[in-house]
Amino acid sequence: MFKEVIVVEGRDDTRRLKEVYPEVETIETNGSAINQEVLDRIKILQEQRGVIVFTDPDFPGNKIRQAVMQYVPDCKHAHLQKGDAIAKNGRGLGVEHASDEAIKEALTNLITPKNTVVEEIESQFLFDFGLIGHSNSAKVRERLSQVLGIGYVNGKQLQKRLMMFGITKQQVVDALTEEHLEMLK
Repeated sequence: MFKEVIVVEGRDDTRRLKEVYPEVETIETNGSAINQEVLDRIKILQEQRGVIVFTDPDFPGNKIRQAVMQYVPDCKHAHLQKGDAIAKNGRGLGVEHASDEAIKEALTNLITPKNTVVEEIESQFLFDFGLIGHSNSAKVRERLSQVLGIGYVNGKQLQKRLMMFGITKQQVVDALTEEHLEMLK
């Protein structure tokens, strides 16, 4: 079981996590309307027990994740892939729609930001490997984020997220196998 408290967006996420882990404790941000009071509680919980941020793989979920990371930078992070978070009817995206297996995998493969930048990753490096500035860069970024477990990011967020999690250029290159490099052609 988790000693940490899991940050989720709302009560549907809490309900879904409790179906998989009945003893789990969560703190809800009430969607992207996260306020200072919630951030203060997250900070206290991080100091006392630790926190895992587990938000939806969409723009509002990423906005919440960013707000928490800015205020409480040493939280652990769990990421769902978009394909694992789509409702069966195709009309929703979020933690509450993920399978037991996808939730367990996300909460097993936690990633924690590094306090110091391990290696500077320049925009030119990202361009050279097709991660920004190419017609299929979004597809390459999506695959890279899956392999590295960092959650989907747009081109502007990628550089910051890679450095924040201490991912090196070599790790990026290793994650971009021949199959992924073929997408650049």
